Amino acid sequence: MKIYNSMTRSKQTFTPLREGQVGIYVCGLTVYDYSHIGHARMLVVFDMVVRHLRARGYDVTYVRNTTDIDDKIIARAAENGETVGELTERMIQYTNEDCAALGVLPPDHEPRATQHIDGMIAMIETLIDKGFAYQGANGDVFYAVSRFADYGKLSGKRLEDLRAGNRVDVDTNKRDPLDFVLWKMAKPGEPSWSSPWGDGRPGWHIECSAMSVALLGTAFDIHGGGMDLKFPHHENEIAQTCAACDGPFASLWMHNGFVNVDDEKMSKSLGNFFTVRAVLEHYLPEELRFFLLSGHYRSPINYSDKELTSARASLNRLYTALRGQPRVELDPAVHAPFEETLNAAMDDDFNTPMAFSVLHDLARHVNRARDAGDDASAASHAASLRALGARLGLLEAEPETYLKSSAGATEGADDGAVDALVAKRTAARQSGDWALADQLRDEIAALGVVLEDGPAGTTWRRS
Repeated sequence: MKIYNSMTRSKQTFTPLREGQVGIYVCGLTVYDYSHIGHARMLVVFDMVVRHLRARGYDVTYVRNTTDIDDKIIARAAENGETVGELTERMIQYTNEDCAALGVLPPDHEPRATQHIDGMIAMIETLIDKGFAYQGANGDVFYAVSRFADYGKLSGKRLEDLRAGNRVDVDTNKRDPLDFVLWKMAKPGEPSWSSPWGDGRPGWHIECSAMSVALLGTAFDIHGGGMDLKFPHHENEIAQTCAACDGPFASLWMHNGFVNVDDEKMSKSLGNFFTVRAVLEHYLPEELRFFLLSGHYRSPINYSDKELTSARASLNRLYTALRGQPRVELDPAVHAPFEETLNAAMDDDFNTPMAFSVLHDLARHVNRARDAGDDASAASHAASLRALGARLGLLEAEPETYLKSSAGATEGADDGAVDALVAKRTAARQSGDWALADQLRDEIAALGVVLEDGPAGTTWRRS
């Protein structure tokens, strides 16, 4: 298996630190608002990574943190007139609902920052003792970036260039404008914890260092997150953890690409910002998951109605191939070649576009066998299609249920009403009343339903 390492900027053979076991830490959400489609890509991508590692026989320990104390959280809670705890509990519940809808399996550990304050304080004390951190005049504790020789190695940034871009920084509490906060002194009315430096709360970056070490140890296999976290968050994590623990930290760094909207970077300021919940008013969750995996995880993908409609059409083709196929045991002679091809694609830095081509190839085999009257071959290929789709978190619904489902904003008549109209049209065709049959087809189409006439009768699906 080869995985692209953001640190070395190259694909490398993946060799876990402990044979057969993989520790993976992914930076999760700061829970002050609904999750958006950028978050959804990160969640789905690393769910895909964990699923494949497990399918290849690894014993995976997956950690994905939650930031539940932060400036944005405090500000939003004050704006809403609620406590920080009330806001974060509600947003964590919403995030979990979004994850469940998208088929994202729960991580093995989902630590919250507020549960690991003691570990953060201990790590900050160690950094101070080793000369990598200091307390500023305002009481805040800062990390001394210049003390860490490898700072900038992940992002490729040079300290001289970074300083040139920070000349406007006039924070006299820092020794260097690049130094970042490890512990913030509390302001009146803010949540705070006691520490050797006074009541306050942790900075953002120290959270992940403390939580990853607590749950995976000072060295583990994979650290992941969105491309936007490479600098400064992940760069700062490396500086903190390596300095505090005298170790190499994560062996391999993975970053998923951005989600653009109509070829522009998603941004609240541009007004092209979409929450998962808003998207799911128009598209089924599996359609969104399929879209998020349709491009290679490291590449940017473009969110648009055209792309989501394309994902819908692809899923419809796959589920239509499965429609009416009995569930049978996997036939090793049929399954092995397709599984080998999918594994080769996924072992090559999780190449989901190539894996999707395997699913479509299987669907074509199902359709050809069905059309040729070879029911046994059709069923065997359908079994392989289900099994390999499930490897990607797809095709796990009953085909009839999926094809008759619709996102809320496009729902027409209920299933019973559609079935009744289809039955009337079938009767009209059988009696030769073609005018009535055509009229009923138009009525059904107006409900957002596509009819498919075949030798075994007429089936339908939502358009």
